[in-house]
Amino acid sequence: MNTPNKLTISRIILAFFCIGFILANRFSTLLIAFIIFIIASITDFLDGFLARKMNLTSDLGKLLDPIADKILIIGVLCAFLELGVINAWMVSLIMLREFIITGLRLYGLNKGVVLEAKRFGKHKTLSQVIGVFIIFLTLILREIFPASSKVSFLYYDFIPLMMWYIVVITLFSGVYYFWVNRKAIRTF
Repeated sequence: MNTPNKLTISRIILAFFCIGFILANRFSTLLIAFIIFIIASITDFLDGFLARKMNLTSDLGKLLDPIADKILIIGVLCAFLELGVINAWMVSLIMLREFIITGLRLYGLNKGVVLEAKRFGKHKTLSQVIGVFIIFLTLILREIFPASSKVSFLYYDFIPLMMWYIVVITLFSGVYYFWVNRKAIRTF
């Protein structure tokens, strides 16, 4: 197994630690989860960078990388859902899109066709990562400054608006994915 694929697998392992620390829901565990999330997000950049730079791209990596992203993001969003920070319907729509596209990719792989993530899908992932980052910061700031009106604005107003944006981008990227891969999908 090459180094980029090892980094991808490490992201999956880190995701479970991150989720566990979020669910403990104390200042110290949220801080630890945030650090783990940052490290996991860096592995997402590094695995692709190394795969391209060292010419180590593989079909396994093309498939495993987006799955690792989904495990990390959906797992963290579900943990935030458990804490009551975000709405269930938003997480459900994000999960639906991710499962449909992943299922399509797995089916394509079974047929010998690798459907790679497209640029808009990368934007979707970036918006989700930034969104999770902002939620972490807000939860941590809420622990430090519980009476702050600015933190309350972030928590009660900004996070819901940001999640709307993430849901729209996520769904649009799914439609876009079907559109750009329509010829390959027809061959299934």
